[in-house]
Amino acid sequence: MENFMTLTIKAISANESFARSAVAAFCVDANPTVDQLGDVKTAVSEAVTNSIVHGYAGQENGTVEIDVRRSGSVVHIEVRDHGVGIADIPRARQPFFTTKPDEERSGMGFTVMESFMDELTVQPNPSGGLLVRMSKDFGAPKKRTE
Repeated sequence: MENFMTLTIKAISANESFARSAVAAFCVDANPTVDQLGDVKTAVSEAVTNSIVHGYAGQENGTVEIDVRRSGSVVHIEVRDHGVGIADIPRARQPFFTTKPDEERSGMGFTVMESFMDELTVQPNPSGGLLVRMSKDFGAPKKRTE
């Protein structure tokens, strides 16, 4: 079965938890484990927070768009903004790289997304800003290493 949803939120931190919860609620129909659902929530939180903090730098006039599509046991998530984008995406994907060290940012957002999802791509949004694509297969439960 294929299903989809689209969510557009104002780019403010108060909406990050709503976005995470909405995507998680959509995914429940795919029968994920609690750990898998937590992985998706964490990755969505990171992507949305990056858009708000870095894409719009705290401006309150932007939006974050989230498209979620489920095909069988696989969920595909796209998070896009129309903010400033990232000049050097490969560098930004390196652990501990941050453009805001004075704000005590860890620089681990993309690393977290990559570790919690099965696939992650980061590219410029054709209409400006950034496009993050992630997918998670809820088929066979995956065991975490502690």
